[in-house]
Amino acid sequence: MFQTRIEIPLSKTKISFEDRIMTLGSCFAENIGKKMKEAYFETDTNPFGILFNPVSISNSLELLLQTKTYTQDDIFEYNSMWQSFSHSSLFTDSTSEGCLSKLNSRLSTARVFLSQTNVILITFGTAWVFEDKKSGRVVSNCHKLPADVFTRRRLTVEEIVADYTLLINKLQSVFPTLNIIFSVSPVRHWKDGAHDNTISKSTLLLAINELQQQLEKVHYFPAYEIQMDELRDYRFYAADMLHPSDVAVDYIWNRFSDTYFSKQTLALKKRLEQLILDLNHRPLHPDSIGYIKFLDKTEKRKEEIIQEFPFLSGRI
Repeated sequence: MFQTRIEIPLSKTKISFEDRIMTLGSCFAENIGKKMKEAYFETDTNPFGILFNPVSISNSLELLLQTKTYTQDDIFEYNSMWQSFSHSSLFTDSTSEGCLSKLNSRLSTARVFLSQTNVILITFGTAWVFEDKKSGRVVSNCHKLPADVFTRRRLTVEEIVADYTLLINKLQSVFPTLNIIFSVSPVRHWKDGAHDNTISKSTLLLAINELQQQLEKVHYFPAYEIQMDELRDYRFYAADMLHPSDVAVDYIWNRFSDTYFSKQTLALKKRLEQLILDLNHRPLHPDSIGYIKFLDKTEKRKEEIIQEFPFLSGRI
């Protein structure tokens, strides 16, 4: 094979369909979260929208551990739209009431989900952050405000390690069985420039390595290395030549599955994938006897799976 394969040891920590997984971070966290959801895992993906830097992700998890709700003081109006510096533009609304409703509704559901979560998958995208000059706090999204409103700087390895050491200790004191899987997004932040993007990714990798060395139940999945080395050909990139293509995402998802899923979970995942294909099948002749029989067989297989694995009831 004309390929440099990344060797990934099988993880002793296994994820099953009975676990609850929260994914936070960049587009890659979104991709893996979507894959898990499609495979009928109990998953909550990016309750604050896509987040790129470690501080924003950390702030989000800290907030989920609190009892705070958002108020008018937490949002601002710009270009006739209300928005939050802690969230992506998905939560923007034309009224403050609408914006706060979106923020607090999503916060509530994510807080409940976290209370029963076994695994958190965190994907860092960049070490570069934007700080609001008025408050000095790192924002998750600039929402197209003028550049002079912010100070742009790169986090240090020491900052990230100190922040996450406190956070992980706090999370695991509340949820003792919690495992945390870190990854670095393979998406290149080209606006930073090639050199600064490389330094940024290196900063993230060094910080994760330190955390993995110092803390228990902290893992690293090499999504970045898989994309950069195994899938280095531009055939595995989207049209912008920066984001992984669908084929690349599928490949990385399968490597993730092989690393963290037991043989039993992989076998059930395969059965469910076939069921998904059959349930989504759109025939040329939906009224034909053959298709009606096919639907009946598919429904019976679905019922058999639910009887065998009752925890899947309501997901399929």
